[in-house]
Amino acid sequence: MRSPLLDTPGAVAAETPDADVAGHYGDPFAEQRAFLAGEALVDRSNREVVRISGADRLSWLNSLSSQKLDDLKPGQATQTLLLDAQGRVEHHLTLVDDGEVVWAHVEPGTSAGLVAFLDKMRFMLRVEVTDVTSDYAVVSVADAGRLTPPQGAILVGDDVLLPRDQLTERLGGLWLAGLWAYEALRIEGHRPRLGFETDHKTIPHEVGWIGTALHLNKGCYKGQETVARVHNLGHPPRRLVFLHLDGSADTLPGHGVPVVHEGAEVGFVGSSARHHELGPIALAVVKRTVPVDATLQAGEVAASQEVVVPPDAGRNVQIDPALRRRVR
Repeated sequence: MRSPLLDTPGAVAAETPDADVAGHYGDPFAEQRAFLAGEALVDRSNREVVRISGADRLSWLNSLSSQKLDDLKPGQATQTLLLDAQGRVEHHLTLVDDGEVVWAHVEPGTSAGLVAFLDKMRFMLRVEVTDVTSDYAVVSVADAGRLTPPQGAILVGDDVLLPRDQLTERLGGLWLAGLWAYEALRIEGHRPRLGFETDHKTIPHEVGWIGTALHLNKGCYKGQETVARVHNLGHPPRRLVFLHLDGSADTLPGHGVPVVHEGAEVGFVGSSARHHELGPIALAVVKRTVPVDATLQAGEVAASQEVVVPPDAGRNVQIDPALRRRVR
């Protein structure tokens, strides 16, 4: 759904799959700083929203997904994954339970498949799944705790689900920052995005979703066998890395551009952006065996690495909390 905020003077649409929202409004670096200062919001209304109601909703979602949800407290935001039988990531949900309903937002273009799967898994349980994307829009702020959300809004961590007819009312009187600002800070925070840092082969260990979107000590769910096997016995074949890109290049490497080491292709670029302090940066997924101190080539751009997922991830090795930087 095309955002009405794209009609704001100076708005420039983002790239697919985010073309329905603004990439920037004329000054991407100023927008990053304003967002970090809590003075601006980012329109992410191209994300899709799913509502799950019914008395069995939390225990049911707990049995299907990677996160421990059966004791989720009202107002506590979290993430969860739906995996296939081989442990590969199919869906990533950011969600909250308000005491009566679970509200989840997902990547653009994925809600139909998610709802179809969940409907198929309801059996005789007391749950109802509804795609409410046409009614709610996602916006993001640096600190939602400082806001007084309008009536009908739902807080999901620092994301706010607004009734769509309130999207142009500028939540809390905040300025607008484009999606480029959000993405630059997401990349800096080492936070993977489904469909960008993932592909059809991705397992949770590879991109650092252990702990944030996957609970290692909970009941069974589809794909758990792979997760347990990697955690206890092996290592994932690939790992997420943060790249400092050579700033002399005029362009950024796009999604899917090969990452090369010593003439051999070893991975792909997930996302790239220009950060207001760090300059050009990216997230990439590379083979586990690539040396952590190796200089890489992202397309035509030289890049140095910063470890996100260590090569020895798995075998009960936990990712250093210092590496789990989060933008607040």
